[in-house]
Amino acid sequence: MFSGAISDGVRIRFWQNGSRVWEGPLPQDSVISLQYEAAQQRYWVLGKHSLSLLDPKAGRLQMVFQKPGLTCFTVFQNKLYIGTHDGYQVLDARSFAPIGGIQTRLPWPDLTAISVLHGQLWFGSTRGAFMLRQDGKFNYYYGERWLPGNTVTAVGEGAGETVCVLTNKGLGEIHFESMTLEQKALRYEQQVRQRHIRYGFNCDVTTIQHGDLSTAQMGQRDSDNLWTSMYLVSQLFRYKVTGSKEALQNCLESFEAMERLFSITGMDGFFARGFERRGYHKFEAKAWDGGLTNGWNHASDPQWDWRGTTSSDQTVGQLFCLTLMAELMDGDVKKRAITLMDGLMSNIIRHNWYLIDVDGKPTLWGKWHPDYVNSFPISVGDRKIMSSNIIAFLQAAYHFTRKPIYKRKAYELMRQYGYLDNLMRPMSEIGKAPQGAGDWAKMLSEEWNHSDDEMYFLAYWCLYPYAFTPELKEKYREAIKDHWLAERPEKDGLWNLCYAMTGAKTFDLPETVWYLQEFPLDMIEWPMLNSHRKDIDLIPANFRGQTTKEVLPPDERPELKHNRNLFKLDRPGKAVSELSAGDSFLLPYWMGRYLGVISAPIGR
Repeated sequence: MFSGAISDGVRIRFWQNGSRVWEGPLPQDSVISLQYEAAQQRYWVLGKHSLSLLDPKAGRLQMVFQKPGLTCFTVFQNKLYIGTHDGYQVLDARSFAPIGGIQTRLPWPDLTAISVLHGQLWFGSTRGAFMLRQDGKFNYYYGERWLPGNTVTAVGEGAGETVCVLTNKGLGEIHFESMTLEQKALRYEQQVRQRHIRYGFNCDVTTIQHGDLSTAQMGQRDSDNLWTSMYLVSQLFRYKVTGSKEALQNCLESFEAMERLFSITGMDGFFARGFERRGYHKFEAKAWDGGLTNGWNHASDPQWDWRGTTSSDQTVGQLFCLTLMAELMDGDVKKRAITLMDGLMSNIIRHNWYLIDVDGKPTLWGKWHPDYVNSFPISVGDRKIMSSNIIAFLQAAYHFTRKPIYKRKAYELMRQYGYLDNLMRPMSEIGKAPQGAGDWAKMLSEEWNHSDDEMYFLAYWCLYPYAFTPELKEKYREAIKDHWLAERPEKDGLWNLCYAMTGAKTFDLPETVWYLQEFPLDMIEWPMLNSHRKDIDLIPANFRGQTTKEVLPPDERPELKHNRNLFKLDRPGKAVSELSAGDSFLLPYWMGRYLGVISAPIGR
C-alpha cells in the first residue's frame, strides 16, 4: 500500500493508493518541509514557525512546537531536532517536551539542514556543515578542503560511508575510509614521491594554481635542508622498524642530496642553503639578508649554482639527520655522516662560533658566539635556543668522533659563558624584550617563535642522548619537560614524541594518536576560517599566540606544519600551494613506531 504527502507551501495533500484522502492548510504558517517517520509511521510538517504532527486519517494537524525562524528538522533516536537561524531545539519525540534549552554552541548556528546520515547527526548551515560527535562536540567541514561552497542547502547519504553535501556552488562528497595509521602513512608517501621530491630534497611547498594539483611546480626553497632532514629521518625510522628497501632508498637519496650541499660550495665544512641548475632561479635582492644576489653563487660546475646565507635552523636540520644516520646506520654511510658532522662543527669552531659565508662574513642567523648570544636579555628566546642548540651539536660531535675539542668547547661555553644556565632557563621566563633593549632583540621577541620550537625539539635528539654526565642528562630532561609542558596545549604529535625520547612515561600518547588520526589527506593550503565559530572558547591575546582554550583538529585548521602557530584560526586568500606530508606527518608517525609507543597494524 502506497501513501504519501505533498505540499505547495500553503496546503498539504495526503495520498493513499493513488487517491487523495485528506487536504488542508497549515494554519497561519507556510510549509517548509514534510518528513515521514517510518518507525512510528507518522508524518511531520515543518512550517516557518511551527512543527506539527499530521494524522491524515483523523484529518488533524497537531502542533507540537512553535518558535519564529524555524528552518529544518529531523527525528533521531526518539528525539526531535528542530533547526533555527540561531541554533537548534531538542524535543522528546513522544511527549514533545523540550530537552534542555536552545543549542547555540555550534560551529555556526544559522542552520539550513539536519539529517541522520550513517547513524550520525549532521547539520548544514550558511557557513559549512558539521557532524555531532559522541562527546557532544562537532566535526566541522568548511572551505574547499571539504566543500565547493560554504552555504549548505542539503545533506544526504551517499554510497558506502560517503556524505553528500549540496551547496550554493555545487555538490560535494565527503568520503570516510577506515585505514590503519600505517596505511595512512603510505598514502602520504605516495603524495611526497609524486609531487614533493626535487633533486632528492623534500620540497615542503609545491606551487599550484586554484587548488589544481595538475599544475604543481617545485622550486628551491629557503629551508629545503630542514624539511629534507625531517623526511630523511622518517624514512630512516621506517627502515629500522620495517626493513623496507623502499624506505632505505628514499633515505639514502635524501642523504646524498644533503651531502651535496657541502660539496657544491667548495668550502670545507660549509653547506649551502640549496642548489639549482643555472638559469632556473632569480638573482634578486632581499631586505633580510642584504645581499645583491639573495645568496646565490656559481658552482665550479658551470651547470649549477648554489645558495649561501645558511642559517641556524638549517644547521639544526643537518645535525638532526647526521646524528641519527651516524647512530642507526653502519659502514660507509655511518662514516660519511660522521665526516660531515665533524667538518661542520670544526668549521663553526674554526670561525669562532660563526657560519662564515662566501663573502667572509657571518650569515645572518648562523651565530653562536657568546658576544652575540649573551647580548640578548634573558627573556629573549634566542639566548636560550642558541645555547641549547650549540651544546647539543658539540655533544653529538664528541660522541661520534671522540675529539676532545668538542667536549672542551662545550664545557667552556657552559661554565665560562653561562650556556647551561641559558638552556635551563624556564620557558615561563621567555617573553618580550624589556624596555631599553636593542631593536634586534625587540624584533626577535615580538611574539612566540614557533620555528624555534622545531629547532629545540629536533636538536633534543642530540642534546639528551649524548649528555656528558648523568647529572647533565637529568638537567636536560628537566629542560625538555619544561618546554614540553609549555607546548602541551598544541597537542603536536612530534613534540610529544621528542619528549617521549627521554623515556618519559606520560607524554600524551592519546593526543598524539588523535593528532595523527585527524591529519587531513588533502594537504592543499585551502582558505580556512574559524574565527566565526560559536563552539570554541576564545582567550585574550597573549605572547604565545594561543587563540582558543583547545587547539582545533588538524583537518579543521589552516596550519599543519610544526613550525607554525597551530592555534591560528583563519587563512583567507586562494589555494596556491600543497604542503608535503614528509615532515608534518611521516616524521612523527615513524618516530612513534621507532620508539615503540605506536604499534604496527594489529594482526600483521
